[in-house]
Amino acid sequence: MKKPAIRSIRFSTFTKELERLVKLEHIDPHTLLGIHQVKEGVAIRCLRPEAEGVKVIAEGRPPTAMNKIHKAGVFEVLFERETATFAYQLAVDYGGGAVFTIRDPYAFMPTLGDLDLHLVAEGKHYKLHEKLGAHIHVYGEVSGVSFAVWAPTARGVSVVGAFNHWDGRLHAMRRLGESGIWELFIPDVDDGTAYGFEVAPTKGPRFFKMDPYGFATKAPPAMISIVHSPKHVWQDAAWLEKRAASKALTEPMAIYECHLGSWRRIPDENNRSLTYRELAATLPDYLHDMGFTHVEFLPPAEHPFGGSWGYQVSAYFAPTARFGKPDDFRYLVDKLHEKGIGVLIDWVPAHFPRDKEALARFDGTAVYEHLDPRQGAHPDWGTLVFNYGRNEVRNFLIDNALFWMEQYHVDGLRVDAVASMLYLDYSRKAGEWIPNKHGGRENLEAIEFLKELNEAVQKQFPGAVTIAEESTAWPMVTKPVYLGGLGFT
Repeated sequence: MKKPAIRSIRFSTFTKELERLVKLEHIDPHTLLGIHQVKEGVAIRCLRPEAEGVKVIAEGRPPTAMNKIHKAGVFEVLFERETATFAYQLAVDYGGGAVFTIRDPYAFMPTLGDLDLHLVAEGKHYKLHEKLGAHIHVYGEVSGVSFAVWAPTARGVSVVGAFNHWDGRLHAMRRLGESGIWELFIPDVDDGTAYGFEVAPTKGPRFFKMDPYGFATKAPPAMISIVHSPKHVWQDAAWLEKRAASKALTEPMAIYECHLGSWRRIPDENNRSLTYRELAATLPDYLHDMGFTHVEFLPPAEHPFGGSWGYQVSAYFAPTARFGKPDDFRYLVDKLHEKGIGVLIDWVPAHFPRDKEALARFDGTAVYEHLDPRQGAHPDWGTLVFNYGRNEVRNFLIDNALFWMEQYHVDGLRVDAVASMLYLDYSRKAGEWIPNKHGGRENLEAIEFLKELNEAVQKQFPGAVTIAEESTAWPMVTKPVYLGGLGFT
């Protein structure tokens, strides 16, 4: 193996950086991999652990073999006296005639800017679902997927999926400053691709996580995210216009509560549930004929345990794949609106399950939940409680609420278990909870979260409603925030 061509960096320093890279603990692999203009010319490096050889393919140049500079599979070539970077591909030879030509993911810039990172830190990025997660992106003539995830204390994060045989060595992500967000654009990944994140915690082995912002998933029991770009063409513009001009407080509502999986079954087909599209063919007429104005779906977001009825959510931005694809759920909502039926969904911001592939200890630490179980563990349900005082967590939840209204045209949220959010001593005995800064039992951070949520919904989606499942005597739940209330409609 040859020494690296970059003599402008002290070799000992470079070696340390290289070791971090091959251990998948480098916070910015783009500084080593990809194409770089250096004192001696232009250098290209790649990490291909199982490759026997790699060549650089560029227009107007003969294929140029790269040198292996680390036994873990780091390759490099120096184009001496070059004065500018250029477009290229890599021909990776795995032996036995298996040669694959790929575009280098480390040759592309980040898809999140400084404003995005500032808004995330402030907890005010209400369009964060457009930046985090997996998004089809086009750089010039190159199409692929931009992946981004928040894992603030991780040593390293990789994208894994069918496109790299679930090998985290091939697509290590870069951390964007101190934001805790990791990002990577991977060319030629398509819509419908299965993926997830491999996270290296501060201590211990790497582990797999679903995408918290993933728009689609494989059907349970699998806990794997799917790249999804919506294609449904909405037909409900007149409904949305009418809703925006409506006054929910003065109009009658007759709400039909519905569990998608058990409303009707197909006995001849192993008693299976209806799909979203089968529901769309029957449910709107049934509700209309019965005189209902709205349907309230038990939580439609993906959840691993069917027996939870959807109240233990693993993928907040994805409709459950049990009954079809995300566009099929859009179609169902569209058909309900066509029949004059409003759509409400149960939304669960109070707690989430401990499943190791989901939000729990996302980067090996308490990221979405409180560290102290007196705040972060629910005593009745065995679930974890969101840390509403953390800007990024509050942002995640409010963005998610708005996402369902924007992307799925739902007309309101029935917010589950509000009572458990409002009281620090909810279902806890003396000594099992931590008082607030005033010594009281009120969860001040949750209160502010609920107010911010309701104000955001009312501002961005006029006519949409938020309904609180509040089982105590908490005052002014439906009073406006400016009058000291929580702001529910």
